[in-house]
Amino acid sequence: MYIKRKLEPVLIKYSTKFPVIAVVGPRQAGKTTLIKESFKNHKYFSLEDPDTLDLIKDDPRYFLEKNYGSDGIILDEFQNYPKILSYMQGIVDTNRRPGYFILTGSHNFLMNQAISQSLAGRIAILTLLPLSISELKDENLLSNELDLAIFKGSYPDLFHRNISPPEFYPQYIKTYVERDVRQLTSVVNLNTFQRFISLCAGRIGQILNLSSLADDCGINVATAKNWISILEASYIIFLLQPHFKNYSKRIIKSPKLYFYDTGLACRLLKIENDDQVTNHYLKGGLVESFVISNLYKEFYNQGKEPSLYFWRDSHGHEIDCLLDYNLELTPIEIKSSKTIRNSFFDALKFWSKLAGINEHNNFLVYGGDEDLERSFCKIVSWKNVGGILDLKFIKKT
Repeated sequence: MYIKRKLEPVLIKYSTKFPVIAVVGPRQAGKTTLIKESFKNHKYFSLEDPDTLDLIKDDPRYFLEKNYGSDGIILDEFQNYPKILSYMQGIVDTNRRPGYFILTGSHNFLMNQAISQSLAGRIAILTLLPLSISELKDENLLSNELDLAIFKGSYPDLFHRNISPPEFYPQYIKTYVERDVRQLTSVVNLNTFQRFISLCAGRIGQILNLSSLADDCGINVATAKNWISILEASYIIFLLQPHFKNYSKRIIKSPKLYFYDTGLACRLLKIENDDQVTNHYLKGGLVESFVISNLYKEFYNQGKEPSLYFWRDSHGHEIDCLLDYNLELTPIEIKSSKTIRNSFFDALKFWSKLAGINEHNNFLVYGGDEDLERSFCKIVSWKNVGGILDLKFIKKT
């Protein structure tokens, strides 16, 4: 079962303009399926296959020249041999055929370095994350309950292969730690690194404190900082940066830690079912992570870089998410409750007055099913989060 991805028309459009397209994102997010579906006449080669990789390494120039002349070439997981880009450069400069080389990759560290050295100005880079809420809705695959959606996560295999989260995530973590982490860095003790990931899950939705994280894991701060970068580069976590406009208040300047996939975070937290999500002490952080990661997906699915932040001052006033886009600042508060309480709007009203913006631009995302509107706020169901960007930003550009 092919789940249609919203990135597909953007991918096709860019393939008419650039000779090289790279689709990057976490493992098993659906990159290979997307490019095979979009470029059915391209020759496909996986650099995960040992024989193919050995063949390319043995004589990369011959490999590219031998296969040149077809509709195009797909090189899947090219970070396994990033030097291939240097050999591609000559072909690209001689024959700038739009959409000829299609690449996928899972590690930002290795890919960005290779791209900047060889293909700067010749390549378009698109990001594909696991399925968004809107993609699941379009296929009638979205869970009816927020807690179940958080527990299940959004990797495609969970839906088109009908694999349960307890079956999928242990294998995903094992593969990630034993294969990808070894490739990205010289981690000596993989058990310590896996414990580090679990400790990060225990801080989901919280201000990143590297010293505390390092102490709890028994490593130094420099190592903790490096490992955070590894988790970012392999699309496990993202750091939501604070918005720095002061508004005459002292503000927090450290980022908040979130996971791109809440199903993975639940597994690391040893959550066994959606009922445990309901009563978990980190449910607020899980809900924030679920909503904000979906806003990231909506940006990336339009081929755009996310412009998302949070805001908190030294007195504890906080906005969960700020959209800073098209010269507009739009605050979004996120609540897990299905019942709307007046206190939910306090932070939005405070920030709107401080920033001097129209309160009608405010959004509250909550755990209920209905979209509502009040004079000072738009209330959006968690099921319709993607609509915030459609309404306010994406269609303006």
